[in-house]
Amino acid sequence: MKVTHLPDAEPRERRVAVGMFDGVHRGHREVIAGADTVLTFDPHPSSVVAPHAVPPLLTTLERKAELVGGLGVQELVVIPFDRDFASRSAASFVDDVLVGALGATHVSVGENFAYGHKAQGTTAQLEADPRFETRVVPLLEVGDEIVSSSHIRGLILGGAVRYADQLLVEPFVLDGEVSHGEKRGRTLGFPTANLVPPDGYVVPGHGVYACRVRLPDGSWHAAATNVGVRPQFETGLGELIEAYLIDFDGDLYGQRIRVEFLERLRGEKRFDSVETLVEQMHADVDRARDVAAQRS
Repeated sequence: MKVTHLPDAEPRERRVAVGMFDGVHRGHREVIAGADTVLTFDPHPSSVVAPHAVPPLLTTLERKAELVGGLGVQELVVIPFDRDFASRSAASFVDDVLVGALGATHVSVGENFAYGHKAQGTTAQLEADPRFETRVVPLLEVGDEIVSSSHIRGLILGGAVRYADQLLVEPFVLDGEVSHGEKRGRTLGFPTANLVPPDGYVVPGHGVYACRVRLPDGSWHAAATNVGVRPQFETGLGELIEAYLIDFDGDLYGQRIRVEFLERLRGEKRFDSVETLVEQMHADVDRARDVAAQRS
């Protein structure tokens, strides 16, 4: 799939799905269905118009492109969102972007989509425009809950990654470079690959998770992953994501890995002794291996 910034978009007729699409969840996929082009924004518009209310994101632009490309879309067009773009009128967004730059013949949006300065543009205005056909997709409900990025963020923050993955369709992932920690896991028999939680993005609530980890060579490994501050020990490292790759032996420092979160195994806690902690870690590893085997 081609990724294009809006100023570089080549003229052609397009079937365009428009939205932020953070997470590319099941509801987003209904909007994207049938489109050959997805139009999105980077950074999140709230970071410009309401920086005090910008949500932690589910996906980086790179991850979003990966997910959108997997849906058979030909092109992801990215609007570099800034104050100048935020000041555009709703009419300008339609005339200059959808019609002028993208040549839209079909436009697909969710029913809660709004556009233009102060979000004054409505789906009814799009439907009334004769220059393209508009499809307004109702919000998707699963189990009496609206599928939304904000709902999924809450699930992940609460540790409910298994249910969040069902709404996302694809597992929730974090990518990052393996950094040095205190190497305490190695002394306990569980050396970990440590990631610093990325600023501005959702991180699962503190606890131990069954995961899969992808290495730079493309191989996948089951992992038991702790997210938190390691209450058993006094450290000065703050919050970390610590993945113990099961049945793996190698040096990963400085390498970029992906951690897929499959299921929360337990909360993070302080044990009566280090020996009790190690016993629990063995149990965590056994469960993580089983969960990863079922989900691979």
